[in-house]
Amino acid sequence: MTYQEVVESLNNKKGRQKHLLIGNGFSIAYNPSIFSYNALSNFVEHTDNELLKKLFTVVNTSNFESIMSQLETTKKIAEVLKGSKSFIENIENASQELKSALIEAVKELHPEHVFTIPDDESKNCASFLREYIDKGGSIFSTNYDILLYWVLMRNEMANTDGFGKDAIDQGHYVPEDEIEWTELQWGNNREKQNIFYLHGALHLFDDGGEIIKEKYDGDYILRNIERRMSNGQYPIFVTAGDGNQKLNHILHNHYLADCYDHLCRIGGSLVIVGFNFGEYDDHIIRAINKASKQDPDKKLWSVYIGCYSDSDVKHIESIKSKIKCQKIHTFDSKTIGIWR
Repeated sequence: MTYQEVVESLNNKKGRQKHLLIGNGFSIAYNPSIFSYNALSNFVEHTDNELLKKLFTVVNTSNFESIMSQLETTKKIAEVLKGSKSFIENIENASQELKSALIEAVKELHPEHVFTIPDDESKNCASFLREYIDKGGSIFSTNYDILLYWVLMRNEMANTDGFGKDAIDQGHYVPEDEIEWTELQWGNNREKQNIFYLHGALHLFDDGGEIIKEKYDGDYILRNIERRMSNGQYPIFVTAGDGNQKLNHILHNHYLADCYDHLCRIGGSLVIVGFNFGEYDDHIIRAINKASKQDPDKKLWSVYIGCYSDSDVKHIESIKSKIKCQKIHTFDSKTIGIWR
């Protein structure tokens, strides 16, 4: 099927809600030299950090998730065999350094500001996203970058990611023009939320009490993110290895857990673009299966998975049995034209 045939088919089903799940392919379609896993790995491989260089060499892979998973397994083995405290701490430190390197790589390779994206490409992407937002659906992203955020903001699209400002209680009456406001905090707009960052993103921070969103305020947002990082704050990133480890990370952060819960409760149909259902993505399949087991008037009935090549189609065919949705379709993702 073409993407256009998918959309037309779903729109002809009266009352059928449709949602969108985007993965790294969404960003790769914008610029593969920036957002491919190879680009991130190459950045880290050329780091001055000797520990990370050795890890990439010893494990013989450029896959972050694989290295994180093997470090976690090594740590568990060391604990079972009563390895020394310093050895286990070294493993934990290596995991933290790898996470920090991934964040740094995404930040450094990222386009510098929102207007780096040509206006026609931004509008083209906005048109693609409106098919879901303007028709009552939700958008779920597993990406760390802020391309989605930029497009939504620049095109003034009717969406909410659940963040907003609260008035600070100053203990006495304050004229409206003198009210002090908090940073953008997640919570008050949760009921209307339709944008969900399942694995966190560069612009989202956990300050220990609240989930904060860094706002574009006329300065380059990456500079604001860099300031936070230089002050010891790090973006919310799910960098754990396999699906179980990712889910465990998600469930221990109330923002991520809520986003994941929304995915588990969607109904109608889910269109999936740029997400390859790799060996470390079982937690996404679990969410789809939960949504598919709901009552008939609420359940997820069908999934449409975008495939870029014949090998992608074969891969989806090989894992179809894991996905318990009533109908599973594939379509040609090259027919979308997300950006251009």
